Amino acid sequence: MSVERTLKEFEEDRKEAARVAARMLLASAVTSPRVGGVGECTVHIIDDECDIEDLCQVVEEMSSENKAWEFFLRDAAMLRDADAVLVVTSLRSLTDPSDINCNLCGKLTCEYLRKEEKLPMEPGIAYTGPLCTFRAMNISYAVDGIVSLARNLGIDYGVFWSAGAAAMRMGILPRATGFALAVAISVTEKSPFRDIPVKYSEINERTMNDRIIRRLWPQFRSIYS
Repeated sequence: MSVERTLKEFEEDRKEAARVAARMLLASAVTSPRVGGVGECTVHIIDDECDIEDLCQVVEEMSSENKAWEFFLRDAAMLRDADAVLVVTSLRSLTDPSDINCNLCGKLTCEYLRKEEKLPMEPGIAYTGPLCTFRAMNISYAVDGIVSLARNLGIDYGVFWSAGAAAMRMGILPRATGFALAVAISVTEKSPFRDIPVKYSEINERTMNDRIIRRLWPQFRSIYS
């Protein structure tokens, strides 16, 4: 068996391990506890390299819309190294307050939240809010389910609200989504989501270009690694 074939098989197995792990993490997110035991979240897997690149490009575009979002460029650089991205949504936090008058949102009753004017869906705005905080917290339980299992499986992960907002803008999530977070996962020797310099998107440009080439022509990676 040639070295090139062996390396290529390793790369295929590595990617398959990430795809299998992503579905196990989805199961952990779905079965995590919910307030009231009612399903209000969905989980969507993005594991096609081209789809991940599309997501990264939207994250990059959003970085120029709001000065506070300049770090989105760094997020996009890390997300490009992900083998899969799980996007967790909150389906009822925008349109359906919990009707328990918990006051977490700062309103006296849920009726006041229903009457509150939503923000326009335009550049510079990630979530149109205001959200029912009580319902939106369900996302944290789902993300915890993903993160907890990822640790046990030895899967590297990173949580990104930038990618969640970008997925919403791309229209690839259910229409009722009012809030979304993304968890990127990787099966590599070094986690692409840890120990990253602040200006990672700038100093890593050459490496980023190399990654794009390897994604377009994966056989090159096997031959020249």
